[in-house]
Formats: sequence, C-alpha cells, structure tokens
Amino acid sequence: MKSEALHLYASADKIKMFHRGTSYLSVAEQRDDDDGPSSSNGGFLRGIGCLILCSCLLFLITPAPNITHIDDVKVSEPLSHHRIVDPRERTRKLPVRVQNLLAQSQVVGDQLQEVKDGKKTVEEAIHRSNKQDSGIGSSARIGAGALSRNQKTAPMSLNEILTFLNSFLKKLNSSNVKNKHATFHGIWSAYHDLVGKYLYPWDQEYLRRMPSRRQDGSIYLSVVSFRDEFCVETLNDAFGKAKSPDNLFVGLIQQNCEEEKCRRGSNVGPDPDCYNLFCSSTKGKKYCNNGQIRLLQMKDSESLGPYMARYFASKLWMGEQWYMQIDSHMRFLQNWDALSIQMLEKAPSNKPVISHLPLPHTFDLEEKIDVAAPRLCGAIFATSDIEGQIVRLEGSYNYDRVKLDTPRFAPYVAAGYLIAHSDMLRDVPFDPFLPYLFLGEEILLSARLWTSGYDIFSPTISLVGHRYERNQQPKFWEAIHMAFTNGVHNPLQMLVLNRIKEQLGYPDSARDMVKPKTLLTAVEQYSMGHSRSLDDYLKIAGLNVSLKEVTYTAWCETGQPPPGFERHNHLYNLSIYTVESNLNKK
Repeated sequence: MKSEALHLYASADKIKMFHRGTSYLSVAEQRDDDDGPSSSNGGFLRGIGCLILCSCLLFLITPAPNITHIDDVKVSEPLSHHRIVDPRERTRKLPVRVQNLLAQSQVVGDQLQEVKDGKKTVEEAIHRSNKQDSGIGSSARIGAGALSRNQKTAPMSLNEILTFLNSFLKKLNSSNVKNKHATFHGIWSAYHDLVGKYLYPWDQEYLRRMPSRRQDGSIYLSVVSFRDEFCVETLNDAFGKAKSPDNLFVGLIQQNCEEEKCRRGSNVGPDPDCYNLFCSSTKGKKYCNNGQIRLLQMKDSESLGPYMARYFASKLWMGEQWYMQIDSHMRFLQNWDALSIQMLEKAPSNKPVISHLPLPHTFDLEEKIDVAAPRLCGAIFATSDIEGQIVRLEGSYNYDRVKLDTPRFAPYVAAGYLIAHSDMLRDVPFDPFLPYLFLGEEILLSARLWTSGYDIFSPTISLVGHRYERNQQPKFWEAIHMAFTNGVHNPLQMLVLNRIKEQLGYPDSARDMVKPKTLLTAVEQYSMGHSRSLDDYLKIAGLNVSLKEVTYTAWCETGQPPPGFERHNHLYNLSIYTVESNLNKK
C-alpha cells in the first residue's frame, strides 16, 4: 500500500498534479486539443479518459494514508494551489484555557487528548515536554510562554524574596476573606488558582536561581512558629549553646494573632512577638543586627499548616552549607551545631540526613550524652476516618546497648527535627500545592529524599529535646476554622492528602481516580527522585500501600544497614565497639 501511494504521488506530473484544491476540469478541457483519428476512436479514447478521471477523483476523495504525507514527496511543480488555513481554526473547538496556553507558546502537543480526557493536567503536559531541555530549574511554568533569552540568573536577594512572599500573603488574605463561607472544595479551588497564578511560577524561577552551597560550616535553621510562647526560648537556646553562633542563620516563620483579643486557651491578648523579644534582648541583638535572623511574619488567619510554613522558611535559605529544620519549642545540647556537623560527616553517605523523634524536653540532654540516641524505625497506617489511611510514624525507641560514632541507618525522617546536606532544598524542594496539612508530610519527605539519593540516619546522641505536651496552646486548624467555617479542616485535609497518596502509589488515589484533577497540578515537579525507585523504598521500609500492611524488616531495630547497603556492615560490627568500650573502662 505504501509503495502504491508513493507511485501515485510521484506520478503527479503525468496527470497534471491532481491534488486537493486543484481544478479537476483542467485535464478534461484538453480533450478539444487532442488530434484523434476518428470519432469512434475518439469516443473510445474519451471513455478511457473518463475512467482515468473517475479513478483519480476516487483517489483524491479517499483520505490519504497516515504513513506518507504529500509534503514529504518531491514534485516537479510548486504546490501553489493549496488553500491557506487559518491556524486559529484548529484551536477554536478547544477550551479557552488551552487556547490561551497555546497562544503563549505552551504547546500541549500529542498529549492534548489526555488533557481533554482528564488523565493529565495541561501543566503536566507542558512540563513533560520541556523537562528534557530545562528540568525543574527552568522557567517552564504556568503562563510563562516561551523562554526569554534575557532571564535573570543571579540568586534572588532576601529583600526580593520577602517582597514577593509578603505580596502573595496579602493576596491569600484577600482570597480567604472572599471565600469565607466556601466549601472545602471551594477553599482548595481558590488556593490552587492563586498558587498557580502567582506562587508556582515564582517558585520555579526561585529554583532556577538558587544560590550555590557554601563550604564554610554554616547552618541554616528553619524555625516555624504558630502562636508559640516558647519560640523565644528556642532561639535563645539555639544561639546560646551553639559552638559557633556566628555561623548560625535562622529563617523564622512567625504566625501570630496580633489583635487585642486573641484566644489562647484561657488567656486573651496578642501573641508574644518572638522576633522582637529575641532581637531586643542583650543576647539576641547582636545576631539580629548581623542579619542572622530572617523573618517572614504572617497573620494566624493566613496559616496554611506546618508543611507550608516550612515551604516559606526554605525560601529564606541563602546558601548555607547545612540545612536544619525544627519546631519552635525545642531545647539544645551544648555544642549541638558542631556535633551535628560531625555526625553528618561521619555518616557513610554523600547526601546524609540525620533525624528522629527527639526526647521530651524534660530530659537532661547532658546526662544522656553517653547513651545511644533513640531511633525512628516504625510506622503504621492510620485507622481513623479523618486520616485517610496515611502512613504515620511511631515513636523513637532506644534499640542500642552501645553508642557508636557512626550514625545508624533509618527509614524515616521526622519533620520536627532533621539536619541535612543543604542541597536537599534544591533536589527535594517543598511543594507549594500542599496546604492545610498536619499529616502525611513525613512519609512523603522520607520517600522523596530516599528516591533522590539521600540516605537517612539516626543521630548517635540526642542533640535536641522537644516540648510535646502543648494541650492548652493554639492549633493551626483552629485558625482555619476561624478563617472559614467550623469543621472544614478535616475534609479539606482529606482532600489534599490525595496528592500525597497518589505519589506514594495508593491504589485508591491513583491518577485516574483523583478528583478534582487540580490536585495533581505540577505534581511531577515536586515528587519522587530518579536515583532510586519508590518500590525499593517501600520494600526496605516494609510498607504495602495496596494492602495497608506493615512488615517487620528487622534491619532498623537491630542497627544494621538496609538491604542493598551491606557494604557498610563493617561499620556496625558490635564486637569491635564492645572491645573498645572495655579497653576504655580499664
């Protein structure tokens, strides 16, 4: 069939270029110019000519095969009789939103049908087509249009970052007021559209312009505070017990009620201003004057939950060598900063992350310095109806009789305390499409880190303590209820959790089942890495998301490397450490 089609196309000059748009009378009109020998012979020849003409007409009205296009065949005459088609005709039947994207050079291409069927968002199609050329650090984003040759490449200044984030929060506040009585679907829709229009495009530019990682021993400390009276104590302790406080830089996200009447349990009044209290103190003034405290201030009504607060804090990083994130109600061991870096450097990994659920703040950390730190090994699938069967982490436990100098492997990170190689912020950026969450961030972050080539370890000793009992303190979901309507947070969180569960492979949150599809906007920009597979991570963690079952893996509890990391077994030979310990006692 292919050879016949090519033969017919190549013979076009013999039949005077029959093609779509050519007048079919041009050959018939040549009959009068032919010199036939007789009328009968002429009739016979005319009959043959009619048959040829009919055959050509039949060929022309038959759709051309997909395997060959007329533009691909060389012909002797120019295609001057083709009808000029207005390219807008091809897009007039498409949704207006898709038409706008096409007009801005955001070509969806051969994935258009998947977009129309709801299997894929337009943004995902755009990113997938641009990913090979530009990657996550590019400006391929919603509404961006063609890449500009005059893009800025220098890292954003702190002032530039804060100016944009404050502008976004102002828009968020206006949106919240406008949607005060919206359903949880309406709240998500308003937030999604606001982020898609402003925050997400800016975030992609920020990632493209991130500063280089310094090599000066500096630590960036992410502190997120929601109406927390213990925040100033945390800053005092962090700087007061650091071995090198001049190398410590804090990104503080302060979410406070500033009204004259604020509900704080039984107390009424504005919340303590952590930043001003610390910066006006004798100890804190020096560090604030040196620019070591970077503040983003938010109203409590603008709170989007702890995950998004950490998102904002991550944008205040200015290239420090190490990244650490904590809650705003912590205590520290003396020289915690130097000990943290020492553990990171001793971990058998190029990209280490140290984390666990810390001891309660009531423990004396100095007394525990010769005791192995507890390790975070266990997880469960939540059973509550309002938790969507998301993976929840269990407590840390003391599994080790002997304290080692080499950090032991672990399967999970705790969001309230971790310290890592700061390229983590570049390789595993926080996702701006995860608002209103209190659950799910830890299992998602653990999986994203591991698949991006980061190895998770437990600290060798306890460096921080955490204030767990805060029953009378304000909670962010109370602010959500006040900003919108009472009881809206639980269904809103359940809705957004689908974005996390889809990434983790939950069958009940598969891509074709998640609704609305906006829950998956740009999800591939903030999902699993490509260094290792998600399936391998779930296996070493003992998690079956299909059956919602947890398998005991033993390697974490016994202090051994996980499967596939046996090359590090010699670092955890207990007999060696037992002999050394006995020699030291003698």
